[in-house]
Amino acid sequence: MEPTGTDAGDTSGDGEQGTKRFRAKRDAILSAAAEAINEQSAKGMTFADVARRVGLNTTSVTYYFKRKEDLAAAAFEHTLDQLLAMIDEALAGATPRERVRRYLALNMERLERVQRGEDRAMAVLSDLRATEEPNRTRLMNRWREVFRRTRALWGHAANRSETDLFGARAHVLLENTFWLPAWLNRYEPDQYARVEARLMDVFEHGVAGPASRWAPTPIDLDHEETEPGRAAFLLAATRLINELGYRGASVQKIAAELNVTKGSFYHHLDAKDDLVIACYRRSFDTITDAQRLADDAGGSYWDRLSSTIACLLDVQFAERAPLLRTTALSGLPGVVRTAMVDRSNRIARRFAGTMMDGIAEGSIRAVDALVAAQALMALQNAAFDMRKWAAAMPRERAVAMYASTLLFGLFDDRALRAG
Repeated sequence: MEPTGTDAGDTSGDGEQGTKRFRAKRDAILSAAAEAINEQSAKGMTFADVARRVGLNTTSVTYYFKRKEDLAAAAFEHTLDQLLAMIDEALAGATPRERVRRYLALNMERLERVQRGEDRAMAVLSDLRATEEPNRTRLMNRWREVFRRTRALWGHAANRSETDLFGARAHVLLENTFWLPAWLNRYEPDQYARVEARLMDVFEHGVAGPASRWAPTPIDLDHEETEPGRAAFLLAATRLINELGYRGASVQKIAAELNVTKGSFYHHLDAKDDLVIACYRRSFDTITDAQRLADDAGGSYWDRLSSTIACLLDVQFAERAPLLRTTALSGLPGVVRTAMVDRSNRIARRFAGTMMDGIAEGSIRAVDALVAAQALMALQNAAFDMRKWAAAMPRERAVAMYASTLLFGLFDDRALRAG
């Protein structure tokens, strides 16, 4: 049954009250769509599932949004609007530190409301590039505005180097706030204030000890592939999934990227889920290989941490064999998604262990290593999106500048002298 009168927003009978009810129902549908997108991706979301979450029938939902693509676009736009509102409020601060602190606080307040059931989660933006036109252009322009305003938290850039550095800082800040929901649920809501303070401490001062300097040891990750054909599929799939999200990177597109048939794909892998799982395993294995090789090289724990981060950023910026973005998680079945998050957490704990040992020897600041490790996971994971930024400068400088955001903090200008 289609909504009529107040449900449809027909305000001829009851004016303002009808409009309020219409907006409330529309907002409820958008919140339900965001939940569905976060669990199943935008491509996997269905009208029927959204309707079930809101307690409506499918026809009622289609009154508000005629096409599923329009509903997904509206959910993304709602996320972007919320981000812009938080950034604009943060921009009222007098200094970069005050602005970043306020932006983080606003995010933590929102996540606490979500945890307490007083608010709904925002739709993750992983499928933004996979949306259809004309929605795609509008949404991507809106995203660029989010990035520009976030970069403005550090003020007006005096030159190109500052523009580059502020851009790296903005990206790392945004990605860390996007990654928060993946690990914050390990803490009770009454601990959120403490987590916020510890994360802000990393943002403000980094993890490097007072005498530590940026001089990473090169790590050689090259190894011979036992199945070159399968490896090629994994790399092509990783690049496309990073660009278009899990649902957007179809088997047809992956096969076309390699100029082979879909049949060739199924020769190497049984199903698309198997492909994503294999991509994640390859990415996680790459990270653990870097961690292990850094440990094998010895040196201080700061040397091991900084060398690992430098290696992984170089992998992401080179684009030859990038790491799979965690944004693909929303398209995976729940059991598989949980297993992949567990593997990610084991890697984060290894980062945390390195930092704890570094704190004991004095090469790393006394930080909350568990919180700092999750921040580093967001850093190396998101670097793929900055490959064009990195290509505009010498690679070593790009790696040093991007790494500086968390290793030395979001307000330390020594990165301007990097490379």
